[in-house]
Amino acid sequence: MTVIPDRPQLNTIAIRADMSATIRAAAVLFVTVLTIVAAQISIPLPFTPVPFTLQPMVVLLGGAALGARLGMTSQLLYLAAGIAGLPVFAASPVLPQGFARLLGPTGGYLMSYPLAAFVTGYLAERGFDRRYFTSLIAMAAGLAVVFAGGVAWIAWVQPGHVGLALALRAGFYPFVAADLVKLLIAAAILPSAWKLLRASA
Repeated sequence: MTVIPDRPQLNTIAIRADMSATIRAAAVLFVTVLTIVAAQISIPLPFTPVPFTLQPMVVLLGGAALGARLGMTSQLLYLAAGIAGLPVFAASPVLPQGFARLLGPTGGYLMSYPLAAFVTGYLAERGFDRRYFTSLIAMAAGLAVVFAGGVAWIAWVQPGHVGLALALRAGFYPFVAADLVKLLIAAAILPSAWKLLRASA
């Protein structure tokens, strides 16, 4: 059996298949598109301006699969598309598309995505994605970045400066339970993928 060294899954697959830089770029674009699609699965909540979306899980899984730099790049591309005015952010009757979205209550979450993907990818590059528990740690670290950025933005940066207590009620408490459940499910994907790679070695 071939021993697979510690590296993101995309790099391992690329080495085996002699993939070119074009394929790596396509993988980055694929994760960017998945982030856009996940944003469209948006559920507005009546008690907070922050909608419920599947984006954080795509960000974390993409970071783990692509690695730190490519995972971060996929999210920078997502933000660039949104800033350019493309309708890639979650649909909202009150929040605008384009650059203005970054100045609103969800701006902190959006701007945290590149760093969250980098953190998860960094840990994955060090083998955290090989086992369920360590995969959970890697993705939880990325999710913590998302929540920290989002809550801090609502509390102290966006107009209104509502403070930490109100920011937690608007941007953390309504989402943390569901995101933890998604995290428990998503963390199982990475070790399973590695098992398939080992089986095909």
